[in-house]
Amino acid sequence: MQGLLLALAAYTIWGCFPLFFNLLGHVSSVEVLANRIIWSMLVTLLVILVLGKWDSFVRLLKDPVLMRWLALTSLLISTNWLIFIWGVAQHRVMETSLGYYMTPLVSLLLARVLLKEALHPLQAIAGGLAAVAVGWELFSLGSFPWVSLSLAISFGFYGLVRKRYPVDGLNGLTVETMLIFPLAISWLAWQFISPAYELDFGGDLTTTLLLVASGIMTAIPLLLFAAAAKRLDLSVVGFVMYINPTMQFLIAVLIFKEDFPPQRLVTFLFIWTALVLFMWGMWLANKKSAANEQLKIATESLSKE
Repeated sequence: MQGLLLALAAYTIWGCFPLFFNLLGHVSSVEVLANRIIWSMLVTLLVILVLGKWDSFVRLLKDPVLMRWLALTSLLISTNWLIFIWGVAQHRVMETSLGYYMTPLVSLLLARVLLKEALHPLQAIAGGLAAVAVGWELFSLGSFPWVSLSLAISFGFYGLVRKRYPVDGLNGLTVETMLIFPLAISWLAWQFISPAYELDFGGDLTTTLLLVASGIMTAIPLLLFAAAAKRLDLSVVGFVMYINPTMQFLIAVLIFKEDFPPQRLVTFLFIWTALVLFMWGMWLANKKSAANEQLKIATESLSKE
Protein backbone atom coordinates (compact mmCIF):
# COMPACT_ATOMS: atom_id res chain seq x y z
CA MET A 1 0.00 0.00 0.00
CA GLN A 2 2.85 2.37 0.81
CA GLY A 3 4.42 1.79 -2.60
CA LEU A 4 1.14 2.53 -4.36
CA LEU A 5 0.71 5.78 -2.42
CA LEU A 6 4.25 6.85 -3.32
CA ALA A 7 3.65 6.09 -7.00
CA LEU A 8 0.33 7.96 -6.96
CA ALA A 9 2.04 10.96 -5.38
CA ALA A 10 4.85 10.93 -7.98
CA TYR A 11 2.56 10.73 -10.99
CA THR A 12 0.12 13.25 -9.55
CA ILE A 13 2.95 15.78 -9.24
CA TRP A 14 4.05 15.04 -12.81
CA GLY A 15 0.43 15.42 -13.90
CA CYS A 16 0.30 18.89 -12.33
CA PHE A 17 3.40 20.09 -14.21
CA PRO A 18 1.32 22.04 -16.78
CA LEU A 19 -0.17 24.11 -13.93
CA PHE A 20 3.28 24.83 -12.54
CA PHE A 21 5.06 25.64 -15.81
CA ASN A 22 2.10 27.72 -16.96
CA LEU A 23 3.10 30.14 -14.18
CA LEU A 24 6.36 30.59 -16.09
CA GLY A 25 4.66 31.11 -19.45
CA HIS A 26 5.99 34.68 -19.64
CA VAL A 27 9.59 33.44 -19.43
CA SER A 28 11.58 32.20 -22.42
CA SER A 29 11.28 28.41 -22.68
CA VAL A 30 15.06 28.11 -23.02
CA GLU A 31 15.60 30.15 -19.86
CA VAL A 32 13.13 27.95 -17.97
CA LEU A 33 14.95 24.86 -19.26
CA ALA A 34 18.37 26.24 -18.29
CA ASN A 35 17.18 27.00 -14.77
CA ARG A 36 15.49 23.62 -14.46
CA ILE A 37 18.74 21.90 -15.39
CA ILE A 38 20.87 23.95 -13.00
CA TRP A 39 18.57 23.77 -9.99
CA SER A 40 17.76 20.10 -10.57
CA MET A 41 21.47 19.31 -10.49
CA LEU A 42 22.00 21.24 -7.26
CA VAL A 43 18.97 19.66 -5.57
CA THR A 44 19.86 16.10 -6.58
CA LEU A 45 23.49 16.60 -5.54
CA LEU A 46 22.27 17.75 -2.13
CA VAL A 47 19.99 14.71 -1.84
CA ILE A 48 22.87 12.40 -2.74
CA LEU A 49 24.95 13.91 0.05
CA VAL A 50 22.10 13.73 2.58
CA LEU A 51 21.29 10.10 1.71
CA GLY A 52 24.95 9.09 1.81
CA LYS A 53 25.07 7.90 -1.81
CA TRP A 54 28.21 9.80 -2.72
CA ASP A 55 30.30 6.62 -3.20
CA SER A 56 27.90 5.14 -5.76
CA PHE A 57 27.73 8.50 -7.51
CA VAL A 58 31.53 8.69 -7.79
CA ARG A 59 31.65 5.11 -9.11
CA LEU A 60 29.21 6.12 -11.82
CA LEU A 61 31.37 9.10 -12.78
CA LYS A 62 34.33 6.73 -13.21
CA ASP A 63 32.45 4.39 -15.58
CA PRO A 64 33.31 5.58 -19.12
CA VAL A 65 30.69 3.42 -20.85
CA LEU A 66 27.78 4.62 -18.68
CA MET A 67 28.99 8.21 -18.88
CA ARG A 68 28.93 8.12 -22.69
CA TRP A 69 25.38 6.81 -22.74
CA LEU A 70 24.28 9.26 -20.07
CA ALA A 71 25.62 12.06 -22.27
CA LEU A 72 23.10 10.90 -24.88
CA THR A 73 20.24 10.60 -22.39
CA SER A 74 21.05 14.09 -21.06
CA LEU A 75 20.41 15.49 -24.54
CA LEU A 76 17.25 13.42 -24.94
CA ILE A 77 15.72 14.44 -21.60
CA SER A 78 16.69 18.09 -22.13
CA THR A 79 14.98 18.03 -25.53
CA ASN A 80 11.90 16.44 -23.96
CA TRP A 81 11.81 19.06 -21.20
CA LEU A 82 12.21 21.94 -23.68
CA ILE A 83 9.37 20.75 -25.93
CA PHE A 84 7.10 20.22 -22.93
CA ILE A 85 7.89 23.66 -21.44
CA TRP A 86 7.32 25.30 -24.83
CA GLY A 87 4.09 23.34 -25.33
CA VAL A 88 2.69 24.54 -22.00
CA ALA A 89 3.68 28.15 -22.74
CA GLN A 90 1.96 27.93 -26.15
CA HIS A 91 -1.23 26.45 -24.63
CA ARG A 92 -0.74 23.10 -26.34
CA VAL A 93 -1.07 20.94 -23.24
CA MET A 94 -3.52 18.62 -24.98
CA GLU A 95 -0.77 17.77 -27.45
CA THR A 96 1.74 17.15 -24.66
CA SER A 97 -0.72 14.80 -22.95
CA LEU A 98 -1.16 12.93 -26.24
CA GLY A 99 2.62 12.62 -26.46
CA TYR A 100 2.89 11.00 -23.03
CA TYR A 101 -0.02 8.69 -23.86
CA MET A 102 1.92 7.61 -26.95
CA THR A 103 5.25 7.12 -25.16
CA PRO A 104 4.75 3.46 -24.09
CA LEU A 105 3.60 2.59 -27.61
CA VAL A 106 6.69 4.22 -29.11
CA SER A 107 8.83 2.38 -26.55
CA LEU A 108 7.14 -0.84 -27.62
CA LEU A 109 8.02 -0.18 -31.26
CA LEU A 110 11.63 0.70 -30.43
CA ALA A 111 12.03 -2.45 -28.35
CA ARG A 112 10.71 -4.54 -31.23
CA VAL A 113 12.80 -2.91 -33.95
CA LEU A 114 16.06 -2.27 -32.10
CA LEU A 115 16.09 -4.93 -29.38
CA LYS A 116 14.17 -7.59 -31.33
CA GLU A 117 11.86 -8.14 -28.35
CA ALA A 118 8.83 -10.33 -28.98
CA LEU A 119 5.43 -8.66 -28.99
CA HIS A 120 2.11 -10.07 -27.89
CA PRO A 121 -0.35 -9.87 -30.83
CA LEU A 122 -2.49 -7.40 -28.89
CA GLN A 123 0.53 -5.14 -28.43
CA ALA A 124 1.24 -5.28 -32.15
CA ILE A 125 -2.34 -4.19 -32.83
CA ALA A 126 -1.89 -1.39 -30.29
CA GLY A 127 1.14 -0.13 -32.20
CA GLY A 128 -0.88 -0.18 -35.42
CA LEU A 129 -3.67 1.84 -33.83
CA ALA A 130 -1.14 4.44 -32.67
CA ALA A 131 0.06 4.80 -36.26
CA VAL A 132 -3.55 5.18 -37.41
CA ALA A 133 -4.06 7.90 -34.77
CA VAL A 134 -1.12 9.89 -36.16
CA GLY A 135 -2.38 9.46 -39.71
CA TRP A 136 -5.87 10.55 -38.69
CA GLU A 137 -4.50 13.66 -36.96
CA LEU A 138 -2.63 14.61 -40.12
CA PHE A 139 -5.61 13.89 -42.40
CA SER A 140 -8.40 15.42 -40.29
CA LEU A 141 -6.67 18.50 -38.91
CA GLY A 142 -4.12 19.02 -41.66
CA SER A 143 -1.22 19.30 -39.23
CA PHE A 144 1.47 16.85 -38.25
CA PRO A 145 1.37 16.24 -34.45
CA TRP A 146 5.05 17.06 -34.05
CA VAL A 147 4.77 18.15 -30.41
CA SER A 148 3.20 14.84 -29.37
CA LEU A 149 5.54 12.72 -31.49
CA SER A 150 8.65 14.64 -30.41
CA LEU A 151 7.80 14.09 -26.76
CA ALA A 152 7.01 10.41 -27.31
CA ILE A 153 10.08 9.69 -29.44
CA SER A 154 12.57 11.60 -27.25
CA PHE A 155 11.27 9.93 -24.07
CA GLY A 156 10.97 6.58 -25.84
CA PHE A 157 14.65 6.65 -26.84
CA TYR A 158 15.54 7.94 -23.37
CA GLY A 159 13.81 4.95 -21.78
CA LEU A 160 15.41 2.57 -24.26
CA VAL A 161 18.95 3.70 -23.42
CA ARG A 162 18.28 3.71 -19.70
CA LYS A 163 16.87 0.18 -19.99
CA ARG A 164 19.97 -1.10 -21.78
CA TYR A 165 22.30 0.74 -19.41
CA PRO A 166 20.41 0.89 -16.11
CA VAL A 167 21.44 3.53 -13.60
CA ASP A 168 19.87 4.52 -10.30
CA GLY A 169 17.30 7.24 -11.01
CA LEU A 170 18.77 9.78 -8.60
CA ASN A 171 22.38 9.30 -9.71
CA GLY A 172 21.32 9.15 -13.34
CA LEU A 173 19.43 12.46 -13.29
CA THR A 174 22.27 14.11 -11.38
CA VAL A 175 24.84 13.06 -13.98
CA GLU A 176 22.53 13.98 -16.87
CA THR A 177 21.95 17.49 -15.55
CA MET A 178 25.65 17.80 -14.69
CA LEU A 179 26.64 16.92 -18.26
CA ILE A 180 24.25 19.48 -19.78
CA PHE A 181 25.03 22.07 -17.08
CA PRO A 182 27.86 23.77 -19.06
CA LEU A 183 25.47 24.49 -21.93
CA ALA A 184 22.78 25.79 -19.57
CA ILE A 185 25.09 28.11 -17.64
CA SER A 186 26.80 29.28 -20.86
CA TRP A 187 23.45 30.23 -22.40
CA LEU A 188 22.46 32.17 -19.28
CA ALA A 189 25.84 33.94 -19.24
CA TRP A 190 25.45 34.87 -22.90
CA GLN A 191 21.99 36.23 -22.22
CA PHE A 192 23.30 38.19 -19.24
CA ILE A 193 26.07 39.98 -21.16
CA SER A 194 24.11 40.48 -24.40
CA PRO A 195 22.42 43.89 -24.60
CA ALA A 196 19.75 42.47 -26.93
CA TYR A 197 18.42 40.04 -24.35
CA GLU A 198 17.09 40.25 -20.83
CA LEU A 199 16.84 37.48 -18.27
CA ASP A 200 13.71 37.07 -16.16
CA PHE A 201 15.68 35.42 -13.35
CA GLY A 202 16.22 38.08 -10.71
CA GLY A 203 13.70 40.38 -12.35
CA ASP A 204 11.03 39.82 -9.73
CA LEU A 205 10.92 37.63 -6.65
CA THR A 206 7.99 35.44 -7.73
CA THR A 207 9.52 34.50 -11.08
CA THR A 208 12.92 33.87 -9.50
CA LEU A 209 11.46 31.58 -6.84
CA LEU A 210 9.45 29.68 -9.47
CA LEU A 211 12.57 29.14 -11.57
CA VAL A 212 14.42 27.81 -8.53
CA ALA A 213 11.41 25.65 -7.65
CA SER A 214 11.52 24.03 -11.09
CA GLY A 215 14.55 22.07 -9.89
CA ILE A 216 12.81 21.02 -6.69
CA MET A 217 9.69 20.04 -8.64
CA THR A 218 11.84 17.86 -10.88
CA ALA A 219 13.60 16.06 -8.02
CA ILE A 220 10.65 15.35 -5.68
CA PRO A 221 8.57 13.07 -7.96
CA LEU A 222 11.74 11.29 -9.06
CA LEU A 223 12.54 10.40 -5.44
CA LEU A 224 8.96 9.34 -4.78
CA PHE A 225 8.93 7.15 -7.88
CA ALA A 226 12.28 5.56 -7.02
CA ALA A 227 10.93 4.61 -3.60
CA ALA A 228 7.69 3.30 -5.12
CA ALA A 229 9.42 1.21 -7.78
CA LYS A 230 11.19 -0.81 -5.06
CA ARG A 231 7.84 -1.74 -3.50
CA LEU A 232 5.58 -2.31 -6.53
CA ASP A 233 5.33 -4.78 -9.38
CA LEU A 234 6.22 -3.37 -12.78
CA SER A 235 2.67 -4.03 -14.04
CA VAL A 236 1.23 -1.77 -11.31
CA VAL A 237 3.72 0.98 -12.12
CA GLY A 238 2.80 0.64 -15.81
CA PHE A 239 -0.86 1.19 -14.99
CA VAL A 240 -0.33 4.11 -12.60
CA MET A 241 1.84 5.97 -15.11
CA TYR A 242 -1.25 6.95 -17.12
CA ILE A 243 -2.28 9.27 -14.30
CA ASN A 244 0.19 11.81 -15.68
CA PRO A 245 -1.15 12.23 -19.25
CA THR A 246 -4.74 11.86 -18.02
CA MET A 247 -4.28 14.76 -15.61
CA GLN A 248 -2.62 16.81 -18.35
CA PHE A 249 -5.56 16.08 -20.66
CA LEU A 250 -8.11 17.13 -18.02
CA ILE A 251 -6.13 20.28 -17.20
CA ALA A 252 -6.03 21.21 -20.89
CA VAL A 253 -9.78 20.74 -21.32
CA LEU A 254 -11.21 21.85 -17.97
CA ILE A 255 -8.76 24.52 -16.74
CA PHE A 256 -6.93 25.90 -19.77
CA LYS A 257 -10.04 25.53 -21.99
CA GLU A 258 -7.96 24.48 -24.99
CA ASP A 259 -9.73 23.86 -28.28
CA PHE A 260 -10.88 20.24 -28.51
CA PRO A 261 -12.34 19.59 -31.98
CA PRO A 262 -14.22 16.32 -32.64
CA GLN A 263 -11.39 15.20 -34.93
CA ARG A 264 -8.94 15.25 -32.02
CA LEU A 265 -11.39 13.27 -29.89
CA VAL A 266 -11.13 10.53 -32.51
CA THR A 267 -7.33 10.67 -32.21
CA PHE A 268 -7.54 10.19 -28.45
CA LEU A 269 -10.06 7.36 -28.85
CA PHE A 270 -7.59 5.54 -31.10
CA ILE A 271 -4.80 6.07 -28.55
CA TRP A 272 -6.92 5.10 -25.55
CA THR A 273 -8.01 1.91 -27.32
CA ALA A 274 -4.40 1.18 -28.19
CA LEU A 275 -3.37 1.60 -24.55
CA VAL A 276 -6.10 -0.79 -23.37
CA LEU A 277 -4.81 -3.41 -25.83
CA PHE A 278 -1.23 -2.64 -24.82
CA MET A 279 -1.93 -3.20 -21.12
CA TRP A 280 -4.05 -6.29 -21.84
CA GLY A 281 -1.29 -7.77 -23.98
CA MET A 282 1.30 -7.01 -21.31
CA TRP A 283 -0.87 -8.68 -18.65
CA LEU A 284 -1.35 -11.80 -20.78
CA ALA A 285 2.36 -11.95 -21.60
CA ASN A 286 3.28 -11.63 -17.91
CA LYS A 287 0.72 -14.29 -17.00
CA LYS A 288 2.15 -16.68 -19.58
CA SER A 289 5.70 -15.96 -18.41
CA ALA A 290 4.76 -16.64 -14.78
CA ALA A 291 3.03 -19.91 -15.77
CA ASN A 292 6.09 -21.04 -17.74
CA GLU A 293 8.34 -20.22 -14.79
CA GLN A 294 6.16 -22.27 -12.42
CA LEU A 295 6.16 -25.16 -14.89
CA LYS A 296 9.96 -24.97 -15.12
CA ILE A 297 10.30 -25.04 -11.32
CA ALA A 298 7.90 -27.97 -11.06
CA THR A 299 9.76 -29.88 -13.77
CA GLU A 300 13.11 -29.31 -12.06
CA SER A 301 11.66 -30.45 -8.74
CA LEU A 302 10.34 -33.67 -10.28
CA SER A 303 13.66 -34.37 -11.98
CA LYS A 304 15.45 -34.19 -8.63
CA GLU A 305 13.14 -36.73 -6.99
